[in-house]
Amino acid sequence: EKGLVYQGYKVMPYSTVCGTPLSNFEAGLNYKDVHDPTVVVHFPLVDDEKVSLLAWTTTPWTLPSNITLCVHEKLEYVKFLDKNSGNTYIMAKTRLCQLYPQMSKKKWKPKMAADLYEILETFPGKDLVGKKYIPVFDYFTQDEGADQYYQILSDNYVTDDAGTGIVHQAPAFGEDDYRVCLAHGVIIKGGDLPCPVDSNGNFTEQVPPVKGVHVKKADETLIAILKESGRLVQKDNLFHSYPFCWRSDSPLIYKAVPSWFIRVEEIRDKIVENNKKTYWVPNSVKEGRFHNWLVDARDWAVSRNRFWGTPIPIWASEDLEEVVCIGSIDELAELSGVRVEDLHREVVDKLEIPSKKNPGTFLKRVDEVFDCWFESGSMPYAQKHYPFENKERFEKGFPADFIAEGLDQTRGWFYTLMVLATALFDKPAFKNLIVNGMVLASDGKKMSKRLKNYPDPVVVINKYGADALRMYLINSPVVRAESLRFSEDGVEGVVKQVFLPWFNAFRFMVQNIERWESGGNKFVPSTEKVCATTNPTDVWISAAAQGLIKFVHEEMQAYRLYTVMPELVRFIDQLTNWYVRLNRDRLKGAEGDDSDAETGLQVLYDVLLNVTTIMAPITPFITEYFYQHLRKMQPSYAEAANGGGSQNPVMAGKSDSIHYLTLPAYDAARLNQDAVDAMEVLQKVVELGRNIREKRLINLKTPVKNIAVILRNPSANLVKNVTGPLKDYILSELNAWGLTIVPQEEEHEWVTLSLTPVFSVLGKKFGKKMKAVSTF
Repeated sequence: EKGLVYQGYKVMPYSTVCGTPLSNFEAGLNYKDVHDPTVVVHFPLVDDEKVSLLAWTTTPWTLPSNITLCVHEKLEYVKFLDKNSGNTYIMAKTRLCQLYPQMSKKKWKPKMAADLYEILETFPGKDLVGKKYIPVFDYFTQDEGADQYYQILSDNYVTDDAGTGIVHQAPAFGEDDYRVCLAHGVIIKGGDLPCPVDSNGNFTEQVPPVKGVHVKKADETLIAILKESGRLVQKDNLFHSYPFCWRSDSPLIYKAVPSWFIRVEEIRDKIVENNKKTYWVPNSVKEGRFHNWLVDARDWAVSRNRFWGTPIPIWASEDLEEVVCIGSIDELAELSGVRVEDLHREVVDKLEIPSKKNPGTFLKRVDEVFDCWFESGSMPYAQKHYPFENKERFEKGFPADFIAEGLDQTRGWFYTLMVLATALFDKPAFKNLIVNGMVLASDGKKMSKRLKNYPDPVVVINKYGADALRMYLINSPVVRAESLRFSEDGVEGVVKQVFLPWFNAFRFMVQNIERWESGGNKFVPSTEKVCATTNPTDVWISAAAQGLIKFVHEEMQAYRLYTVMPELVRFIDQLTNWYVRLNRDRLKGAEGDDSDAETGLQVLYDVLLNVTTIMAPITPFITEYFYQHLRKMQPSYAEAANGGGSQNPVMAGKSDSIHYLTLPAYDAARLNQDAVDAMEVLQKVVELGRNIREKRLINLKTPVKNIAVILRNPSANLVKNVTGPLKDYILSELNAWGLTIVPQEEEHEWVTLSLTPVFSVLGKKFGKKMKAVSTF
């Protein structure tokens, strides 16, 4: 109805034995090394028949269908006299070796050229564009539109890697040929093409000398005709890799196949604008790879010549003068008089629709089925059976808030979603998108069932758990559209470095709550007690947890998974290796103050519950295990009637699964950057102090008199925290008697600053001036 569909041609790999086109993927399944004839043919110029253009081809059978020649505008071409034949030719200067093979040999010297040819003129390819030439064969000279045939075009696909730098073009048998001829107006979309080859790969009566002969067997006959007519300049054989049909094991050809198209070029500007309304992670894929694909997008061939597939719902007369596009089962029943529910082609192909233009005749369904990518692009509508059902629900939820797929879908699903949504509604199909990278084998190669170069996923999951595999993948370059070399050791590392310390902290807390309750107490989680603590490590870990929650909300809203996971892993390390370790005796009640032990356990419980809830979407199984134990301590657990259930208000304890809970909101009152900064200094001081002990071979059991710490521009609060509440922790960790913060005015006595130039970087900046810069 919008005029965005038409029937035209698409040049595709074609099996002449099966009588069907193949996808590019199928065409790549069966390559063989074969010998094929190659020829160089001359095409005299109309305005000077004594001068001829030289074109080289590996498919002589396509020459009867030639309608243009193509050059590269910027390549250097020469007009030269061939001294052997006395003929004047034009070809790319760098390809003279095609005509004179001795130029490629070691013994060749430039002075030898005088015996072979004389260059008469040199010019760029653009000077040839538009010139007319005399065709090799005249089978299509009387066609409608032939006045545009037999001219020289230009395009960047022409190279001087092989041949003569001049390409013969037969748009019915070459993808680039078709594209270039269409771009220059030599042919039109949907118009007929010079295509004298039938569905079995045999020549038709349009080329009488080889009528009924298969194209691959017609080469020798056609070459003989070229020789007889004086057009053959050179004949040779090429040993090269050539695609064969994977079903019939016969050589493929490229052939223009009638196809149904969506007019993408007509709405291309709208598609580009709609892409700008979307948010991608990483943005570079949107602005680079995807944008570049969109601005050059061509009309989309949505039909395939297959049996299995969704039938294209078009009924037409044989001459396509009368076409009806069916929009529903009801419409098909109304027009055909037969109601069907099964829409597979073995059912609908039997239905005929009476013609309104020619009473007594019937319209039949066209033979093609949909490209499966058209179906994938239709997913937003198909999943809700729109527009037949859920119209209001669809309109409220479109565009989708979020989708995710692999980098390889840039030209696949992402593209088809955008095209169809723009064509139908002038909207993007989605608002936010995460582009996943590719998971490769450990050797960097693509995972292959044939090579078996990857571990069995089921074995990995059974060995380490699904959570470990999930966390390994999410905490990898894959979530920012980069490749990951999969390593089973990496999955094992998640278990050892994250899950076991996390579980040990959880178990340590549970054991010490049970110890504390054994004295007749009852542990009841209390946020008030957590907020009231003055212990510096309590304040720090609580502030860090709230900061983590705030960070996760911000980054998740921006769809940056690659920043979230490292922080979660880092926090678990901070919790287990620092908070629990520094407070182990306190939490055990070994310091003699049971009320302080309870405070520490309250803080640890609060932090573990928050981290468990945050981690639930990423590691759903271990967090569910933790939650089922943590919830029992909540007062609301007693209210979990009928096992809680999703009907209950979302509440830790009462909700029977952690996956019913929402991500916790952060408590701004508990954020404390000073405490976090001070703890970072404590950790750095402890790490550096241990390093110095190791270098000086001073055992940790041997106390040191004093630790001097130099801080770069410390705030007053930082100095106060380090020398106050945290001082005892530092002295204990380093077995020291005293701690001194070196005043800023005395730093020069301890620290020497120097600049070391990185010449590899500076050299790119200064170039030839680098010597003067380095001297200075």
